[in-house]
Amino acid sequence: MTRITQQPDGATPLTADELRGLKLPGISTHGALNAVEAVNIEQGLRWLARRPRSFDPLTDDAAREVHRRLFGDVWAWGGTYRATEKNIGVAPWQISTEMRYCLDDAKLWLTDAVFDPPEAVARLHHRLVAIHPFPNGNGRWSRIMADEFLLRLNPDMVLDWSQRGTLQSEGANRRRYIDALRAADRHDYAPLIDFISDALS
Repeated sequence: MTRITQQPDGATPLTADELRGLKLPGISTHGALNAVEAVNIEQGLRWLARRPRSFDPLTDDAAREVHRRLFGDVWAWGGTYRATEKNIGVAPWQISTEMRYCLDDAKLWLTDAVFDPPEAVARLHHRLVAIHPFPNGNGRWSRIMADEFLLRLNPDMVLDWSQRGTLQSEGANRRRYIDALRAADRHDYAPLIDFISDALS
């Protein structure tokens, strides 16, 4: 099994201090970590499904609360913006500002129908990943944030990100997804829009 300190391609390495934020003793492999995180994420999704009507995911506080609900039972820093530099993402001191800009843009895309749903979802998802506000879990959190955004754009559409594969381990679907995100880093959104269009049902 892959050790917890060894990250797959496209994943964010954790610092020693961040690793000390693991609340559950005895977790030493990615398989074990993925299993306990999956339980926490499922609990977070159940909470999100019955959240109060007043809860708007497109706010800075709500974005942090979603991450806390998804990862806070496993990581002490769940829902807390990172304070360290990473191999991806803006500088820590820019996170709050960039998150506000990103979420405000998404609200505009929602109210003014600036993009069709696949492109709007692709752009929001990429922006959240590019900001990379948390020490870890950014990919899964940003996909769930994108799902919530899609629900507001068109409640009849559903995204199957895994497309009957997986995004958690190496494989063709993860490679296509990572390549699409990297193309979006170069301002070419077409591969990510295509990936999301194929995942829509």
